[in-house]
Amino acid sequence: MSDNTQRMRTIFRTKTSKALTRMEDPRDALDDSYEQQVKLLHQVRLAVAEVATAKKRIELQGEEMGARHRRLGEQAAEAMAQGREDLARAALQRRAALESQVTKLQEQHASLQKQTSQLQERERRLAEQIAAFRIEKETMKATYSASEAQVRANESVAGIGANMYDVGASLDRARDRVAQMQARAQATDELLSSGALQDLTGAPDADIERQLAELASRADIERQLNAMKKADESRSSGMNVHAPDGWLSIGQAPPTP
Repeated sequence: MSDNTQRMRTIFRTKTSKALTRMEDPRDALDDSYEQQVKLLHQVRLAVAEVATAKKRIELQGEEMGARHRRLGEQAAEAMAQGREDLARAALQRRAALESQVTKLQEQHASLQKQTSQLQERERRLAEQIAAFRIEKETMKATYSASEAQVRANESVAGIGANMYDVGASLDRARDRVAQMQARAQATDELLSSGALQDLTGAPDADIERQLAELASRADIERQLNAMKKADESRSSGMNVHAPDGWLSIGQAPPTP
């Protein structure tokens, strides 16, 4: 092998090593890891906004149902005052059907409220983690830059070759990869815990439960009609027309006769 060929190979290896060192700069890797975590935080915040929007839509729908629920109660009382028991019965039947819809809406509202709280807590934890990582990142970058400058100065003074520099660079790369893997593990752990799957399958024997609920609803209507027949005033105290808590209190507790 000629001296020229050996010299060319030495130059090629030196340039390749320097190129790889630039590609694996730990400062760039730290910045990339930080940007990924910021993107994760943005995704969590978008999820919080979407859940809050869905909850607001349910609240508006619940308010509309609550207003209709009160109106049907008033219509039933007015019908009884006019001697129209058939109209009162129809109004109460519609109100009972509406109460079933409101109950489902209340369950969705409670589920979204719980999901909102969970997402907000994860957002807070992730924001704290990112803030701490940013401080550590800047500290490590400053330390690396200072060390890099010191190495270059020492090599210029003492004439240390590329081999010694490669040893230190390899150690720095190994440490940086460990730090990146730790950050990635923390980020993926947050992602895995951020989504809660809701079981949408129907409960067994749902048909029996539905029939029992219908029987109970008819019995409640008959009870209200009997109470209205015995009342001297046009409004029955068991109507609960104006609930103090709005639509969220509909169907929560049976009225006291």
